[in-house]
Amino acid sequence: MAAGRGSTQSSAGTTSVLEKEWETARAILSRIREPEFPDREFSIVQYGARTGGEEDASEAIRKAIEACASAGGGRVVVPAGMYLTGPICLKSGVNLHLEGGATLLFKTDPKAYLPAVLTRFEGMECWNYSPLIYAFGEKNVAVTGEGVLDGQASESNWWIWKGQAEHGWKQGLPHQKAARDRLIKMVAAGTPVDERRFGEGDYLRPSFIQPYRCENVLIEGVRIRRSPMWEIHPVLCTNVIVRGVDIETHGPNNDGCNPESCRDVLIENCVFNTGDDCIAIKSGRNADGRRIGVPSENIVIRNCTMKDGHGGVVIGSEISGGCRNVFVENCRMDSPNLDRVLRFKSNAVRGGVVENIFMRNIQVGKVAREILQVDFAYEEGARGEHRPVVRNVVMENIVSEHTPRVLYVAGIPNSEISGVRVVNSTFRNVTGRDVIREAQDVKLVDCVIERAGAAAVSER
Repeated sequence: MAAGRGSTQSSAGTTSVLEKEWETARAILSRIREPEFPDREFSIVQYGARTGGEEDASEAIRKAIEACASAGGGRVVVPAGMYLTGPICLKSGVNLHLEGGATLLFKTDPKAYLPAVLTRFEGMECWNYSPLIYAFGEKNVAVTGEGVLDGQASESNWWIWKGQAEHGWKQGLPHQKAARDRLIKMVAAGTPVDERRFGEGDYLRPSFIQPYRCENVLIEGVRIRRSPMWEIHPVLCTNVIVRGVDIETHGPNNDGCNPESCRDVLIENCVFNTGDDCIAIKSGRNADGRRIGVPSENIVIRNCTMKDGHGGVVIGSEISGGCRNVFVENCRMDSPNLDRVLRFKSNAVRGGVVENIFMRNIQVGKVAREILQVDFAYEEGARGEHRPVVRNVVMENIVSEHTPRVLYVAGIPNSEISGVRVVNSTFRNVTGRDVIREAQDVKLVDCVIERAGAAAVSER
């Protein structure tokens, strides 16, 4: 799927070199459909939930979900008010709907998230604490509404486990390193997943929302606050819509939306204000990604706002299963605490082939580092046997008001970085020089660079 040579009008009205590629995006969108739910409602209040945020509503929510699923599906309604709960497990045909003024407060006692469930931690399969909202092998599931999902994570509970002083850790407090290192070794050794058992005493944080091996998933409208780790993390799912979600959480590894080994995904009209990547596409880490061998593919991201974060749209680093056919358009990215617009990260341990990544019509106010980063020196860098590949990447009509540099491209020996183009774009107040090393084919085409205190320069 090479970049199209013919020029037509893009949705923003500018001349586009990507119209052929967006035909593929439109074909993807034509396959993505919202799950449908019967017109039945099951209020958690009818099953014993009481507002106030002090009484445990976990059992009432579980009963409402079971009743809804047994009836053939519908909406489990969380009315206005504050409700304390432990983990929520969705079933096929269930739409968990938070009305305006409703807040689900999730417990911060880790024991509430046991027994362990099959999950992924940083791209590695294991048994671990349940995500706050979880579904496994279900079809037609949703979390919708105007309410708030509050994980209540902070420097006094989940975030400490990262082991960083900036998130509350002090000498003598528990942290994740020993268990994380053990899991990495298990993956490298090919330890069967059923023997990778973690939980109490291991300090591996759960994701907030994780549909696992599900079909027809909708996350719409809700506001997500204070997540233990990754916020929206669909794994091995097909036909996923994340729409109109407002995410604000600045803890460690607080990525906004991380589709992992998923196919046919739409992320639109969302606001990301995060402690890590706003959107990070993944497909498994190291040997686990290669063992499962399911890429993330056919992903459309549009009309989103990215504020704080390590990157607006990121692919990696857990990308060993590969990624292809990603389309990003009509987004606004702006924050002194947003590091990059588009970022690729891998190394010779992760490997992975990433190809056919297209971005257009992006308005950038300010970023802290660069517009485009390809980083294969990430973490282990060249110390591995697996070739990382990024190819056929086109960014078009990117308009930036403030950026230190446009490009930071760091390959490693035997990697491939090819067919990377930034086209018809304008970058103002550029203060530093681009970095390009160990890359085969990276070019700016018909771009204007206005360096701070200097005349504009055209790059052709």
